Amino acid sequence: MAVWDEFVPAGELDRLRANGFGGAVEVGERPCLVVIDVTLSFIDTSYPTGCGDMGWERLPAIVSLLETARELGIPRVLTCGSVPDSVFVGGAVKLSGDPDVARRVHEAPFPPEIVPRADEYVVSKAKASAFFGTPLLTYLTKHRVDTLIVAGTTTSGCVRATVVDAASHGYRVLVAEDACFDRSAFAHAANLFDIQLKYGSVVDAETAAELMGTP
Repeated sequence: MAVWDEFVPAGELDRLRANGFGGAVEVGERPCLVVIDVTLSFIDTSYPTGCGDMGWERLPAIVSLLETARELGIPRVLTCGSVPDSVFVGGAVKLSGDPDVARRVHEAPFPPEIVPRADEYVVSKAKASAFFGTPLLTYLTKHRVDTLIVAGTTTSGCVRATVVDAASHGYRVLVAEDACFDRSAFAHAANLFDIQLKYGSVVDAETAAELMGTP
C-alpha cells in the first residue's frame, strides 16, 4: 500500500498511469545519497521548524541509508541551512523574519547519529532546493553522478524542490518514502504522489539501500 492511497480518489491513479504518468526510474551507474536538512531544528519541536514525531520515527531509516552508502563508498551529500544567507536574503520557509530565529534554526546541529564525516559534502543553502545558489551541481558532475537517492525533510518543501531541480538537470531520482518526513502527513503523501507521477520513483528505504549497491 502506497502512503498516498488513502488520499487519492478511486480510479485516479489508473487513469494517470494510462496517460503515461508514474513510470519507474531505474538506478544508473553512479548513485549519490542526498540527505536534506536533517538537523535538530527540523526534528525537535523546541524549534519553530520542528516536525516532531514523524522526524524522530524516520531518523533510524535515514541513519541506515547513510550507513549503507558509507559502506558502499558512494558519494554522500548532507544539506543544512546557511545562517548568513537566511539572515540577509531569507530562508526556505516563511518564519517571523527575526534574524535571531533564523540563526537559531540554521545553527542547529545534525543529530549525533548522522554527523557528517570528513569525506562527506555538507551543502549550506538558503532556499528550498539544494541546487539553488550552491555548488551541488559541480560536485555531482565531478563525481560523475547520474542518480540521486533522496531522504530528509520536509517532503513538501526542500525534498520536493530538490527532486524537481534534480529531474530538471537530467538526473534519475529515487525518494525513500520512509526516510522522509514533514509537518503534515497529508503534505507528505500528496507530494510523494506527485513526485512518483512526474519526477522520480518513490520506494522504501530498504529498497533504496538495495538499489544503491546494484549499479
